[in-house]
Amino acid sequence: MTGRQPLPQRISIFRDDEPVIQSQPLLEGGQSPLFGNVDCWDCNGVIKRPANQGKANMRVLLRGMSPDWNLMARELAMIWFNPRHPAVLARGIHLPADPRTVSTVRLRVGYLRNLTTFGAAHELPADITEWSDADFKAYIDYRCEVTEVTSVNDHVVLIKALHQFRDALACGGLRRDPWPGLAASHVLEQPDTDQLKTQAIAPEVWFPLLRASWTYISVFGPDILRARTYWQSVHARARRMSVSEAEQLFARWLSNPDNRVPLHRTGTVHGVINWSLLSHLIGFWPKKQQFFKPSTSTGLARRAKIEQLVAEGRTQPGLGFLTEVDRPDGSRGPWHPALQPRDLWIECVALRNACYIFVAAVSMMRDSEIREVIKGSVVEYFGTPAVKSIKRKGDADLPAKYWWLIEPAALAIDTATQLSLHDELAFAGVRPNCAGELFESKQAITDFTARINRTRHLTGLDEIPVENVTPHMFRRTMAMLTHDFPGSEIAVGMQLKHAAKRALANRSTQGYMEKDPRWAKYFDQALAERRFERLRELFDADSRGEIIGFGPGADRMREAFTAVREKAEQLRETGQARRGDIRVEHGLLRRTRFSIRFGKLNHCTMNDDDPEGAKCLEDAVIPPGHRGPLHDRCRPSRCANSILGPEHLPIWKAERSSLTVLLESDTIAPNHRASLVDQLRDTELMIKKAEQ
Repeated sequence: MTGRQPLPQRISIFRDDEPVIQSQPLLEGGQSPLFGNVDCWDCNGVIKRPANQGKANMRVLLRGMSPDWNLMARELAMIWFNPRHPAVLARGIHLPADPRTVSTVRLRVGYLRNLTTFGAAHELPADITEWSDADFKAYIDYRCEVTEVTSVNDHVVLIKALHQFRDALACGGLRRDPWPGLAASHVLEQPDTDQLKTQAIAPEVWFPLLRASWTYISVFGPDILRARTYWQSVHARARRMSVSEAEQLFARWLSNPDNRVPLHRTGTVHGVINWSLLSHLIGFWPKKQQFFKPSTSTGLARRAKIEQLVAEGRTQPGLGFLTEVDRPDGSRGPWHPALQPRDLWIECVALRNACYIFVAAVSMMRDSEIREVIKGSVVEYFGTPAVKSIKRKGDADLPAKYWWLIEPAALAIDTATQLSLHDELAFAGVRPNCAGELFESKQAITDFTARINRTRHLTGLDEIPVENVTPHMFRRTMAMLTHDFPGSEIAVGMQLKHAAKRALANRSTQGYMEKDPRWAKYFDQALAERRFERLRELFDADSRGEIIGFGPGADRMREAFTAVREKAEQLRETGQARRGDIRVEHGLLRRTRFSIRFGKLNHCTMNDDDPEGAKCLEDAVIPPGHRGPLHDRCRPSRCANSILGPEHLPIWKAERSSLTVLLESDTIAPNHRASLVDQLRDTELMIKKAEQ
């Protein structure tokens, strides 16, 4: 800094003995840090810590700044924590009532520290009020060089706050905004866009990751939970006892043919017996008893009896036998060499991580919402399984919300609940010595991927490409995937919990469902397969003599189905196909080039290569490169490509009844009546197709 006279002592509008946390409920027994604390404001044990936040994120570090900058940091933090503080309101500063989170305030105070470092490096005045607009702009340019532009947004917010809160700051703040009238994103010249920064997970990662997590839950999970319960009961029963009492227990254990000798791992020659686990199974503490000590004659005699059982084959791998799987080398064997007590916590962590990944993928819940799931939160909601959790984002009231679940996701939550040693949370620590500790969500994904790749020679699971995968990417990917299913856009909007004036009006919700080019071939394959399934259902119904549709398009479809059956019969007569095998017809149907698009009001059989007679294309301006029908111009009552299915008929009849009731009204304007008459005429034409 340049040499200057000491700055006069500044007096804050906040008292030193004033509690920092005034706008949020305190935990029972919690004592808020005081404004006068100049080193650190630790909010652990003061307010509820979000389940996905570590203890470090609940501390606002104030050290490392000069007294004046330290006071300015505390004042900014105090305002962010208490936006409706009487002293703030008295200065004419009116802010939204919701306080900022501790993690947000912690970051912004850290950005203020970055400002001090920049000022010192560029010999700027110690008093920030003397900095010029060019100084702040140079700082933002510097931040853009050392980090991503989007990460600089909060630095701009901090500088603007020095101006916005100027009347509440002891230093007087900034008399002018370096970027008057511009939002932070516009300062950084970030264009408004519907595109989310969050990327979808690549399909090459998505499929093996979800398969691995589900395999851990459904196949390995029961083994892990069973071994864990078994070990807990054995460990709790074992105690220190006299040698004579231990001898009696040992004799009883030997006489029971159901008892087996635990091995470290199968297939080894030396040191296969797990003597420590064996001692626990018999009922005494191994370190205290030294019952099988090889340096004594009695210990050797006892060992000989156990080794005889091994020779007879009365053994088990570790805590018990495990499920066998197919391995990459073509062999088949247990997914783990031998689950020992020391391995349990490693596998419990992997299983917990698998449960988290699976729920994050299929529920579309935010990371914070998954981590707030309480034990016993899987309930029935509108007749469908759902999980109840806390919605933190954008709502200070922290309301309970419901996310619909599939049964596998409910199983994942139940499994995580059984593993969790936390008093309330389903997703938490699983190690006995870390019962109250939480975990870092992104690290859980990374660790699970590494474990799968490290052990796949035993588990038989596919290798997972190592890429950056964050919790939020699961939400983005599943929203994109589910969007293509009929009617799912409503469910996606409900699950994403984005409020909108109309369905899907929210730009962020639409951004979640934007296609990723890497998934294009999978979408095309899935769409083609689903279309064939629907076509096969119609073929089977037609073969049974059922009505599959009405209109010229339906007639052409029946002709195509008849040709398929005739060809199949020819193959059977010539011995090229077996009789009674419906797969012959299905195989021919798959190769038949019959174009059909299924819809809610009708089906379209327009051939892209020969669109003759398609009413939607008549006198239409066709966009360059477009193939297929123009759905918004569909005239199902007048197009020869349209099929009226039996499932569509009730909808059209309901429409006819609705239009008839409307036309009976005397208050309809003439032009509106004419429009309704045209609609009724088209509706009648559709219904007549079924009556002919």
